Amino acid sequence: MLLSRNYPPSPELEPYIARHYVFEAELPQDLMLTDRLLSETAFVRILIRGNWQAEIAPGYWAGAGPVVFFGPNEFPLPVRVKGPFTVIGFAIHPGGWRSLFDRSARDYADQMIPLSAAWGNIAERLWTETKDETDDTCLVTAMERAISAQLAWIGLRAPDTQMNDFAAIARSDSTIRIDDAAAKIGLSVRQLERRCLATFGLSPKAVLRRSRFLDMATAMRGFSSPSEEELAALRYFDQSHLTREFKRFAGMTPRAFERTQTPLFTAGLDLRNQAFARPAADFRLKDGMPR
Repeated sequence: MLLSRNYPPSPELEPYIARHYVFEAELPQDLMLTDRLLSETAFVRILIRGNWQAEIAPGYWAGAGPVVFFGPNEFPLPVRVKGPFTVIGFAIHPGGWRSLFDRSARDYADQMIPLSAAWGNIAERLWTETKDETDDTCLVTAMERAISAQLAWIGLRAPDTQMNDFAAIARSDSTIRIDDAAAKIGLSVRQLERRCLATFGLSPKAVLRRSRFLDMATAMRGFSSPSEEELAALRYFDQSHLTREFKRFAGMTPRAFERTQTPLFTAGLDLRNQAFARPAADFRLKDGMPR
């Protein structure tokens, strides 16, 4: 069984970081789980325990060390892990991208690399401070220290609040027209296109398509209970459209998705739903301890 816990960032880091999370699973030593990841944001994953790999080219599986940076996903990323595992990490707001990285998010889309390739010694210190730690509060504190150090190293660039606003729109209204979304956040369509590629790593259309798929997948896995009106808005034009989107984002048909166990992907859907279905205060650190 996969156990997940997630916590919001401190108020100072909230414009840059979406969530902190902990994944744990006590699995047989010889069990290999193979699945796909499809993240809405770039994220850092610290592999405290477990042998993780990703299919970085057709038929070629490799790891990226214990502190891994995953770029934003436009396509599903095949991953596998053997034996019991403990993973901690944090998801990066699109609006925080330019404050934490020197290159465009587009350069990292659908990539998995050692975090040290982007953050240098900060990644190495992060590993030193977390590899033997078991307390969630200490783990979150260590991650926040590393994030603050990277912000200072880059030069404390202001977050792009309009891109965070677009991320919120994509989550709440994934079927919105792009020109309507641009108008809501005070940008032209061309400005939205350019800024999305730089901070999401994807076009606005791809962001909305991915969010719509994840909304539908979340409902199919039973983690949300959309109203009939909401479900109708999520439905695709016809069966071929639905099948095309599922093949793009899940690598399988809707019928296959219903039949297939996807423990890692499903855990990600559950975490996504938890993080945005409950009040943020439920996850706040209080008196040094997570609620």
